[in-house]
Amino acid sequence: MIQKLMVPSPLRPQTTMAIEKLNMAAKEAQPNVNSMALNQNVVQILPTVMRLLPKQVATVMTNASPGSAALLDRQTTTKRYPQARVIVLDDDVNTFQHVVDCLRRIIPGMSEEKAWALANRIDGQGSAEVWCGPLEQAELYHQQLTAEGLTMAPLERC
Repeated sequence: MIQKLMVPSPLRPQTTMAIEKLNMAAKEAQPNVNSMALNQNVVQILPTVMRLLPKQVATVMTNASPGSAALLDRQTTTKRYPQARVIVLDDDVNTFQHVVDCLRRIIPGMSEEKAWALANRIDGQGSAEVWCGPLEQAELYHQQLTAEGLTMAPLERC
């Protein structure tokens, strides 16, 4: 089964074309890849795709003068895509090795040394931020770490 990336609107034409190319490449690669590998590939390219997406833009119409309702000025505001922190809490259930294994398997680019340092920080300070980035990715990592039995703090906005 092919999963399409859901992206915020409005999109620039180049971004839409890039996403369509990704979806077409995924369809072409489907016979050669099982769904688990495809999901892993989507997780790996998601940070790159999120950096390419435009910021969400909202247009607000305001009255130009207090007495005139017919004349409106445009004000454009730019909002950054929401960011979130993934925080693991200390508990008496999980071993250091289990925490390190989970972090290395779930968080992209996590080295063994960094995972051990985070496990020690979790044990010593009671919690540690293991990842910060786009909200949707943070939700995925939070859910996966929770499913592995780690004690998690609620997601926090960066």
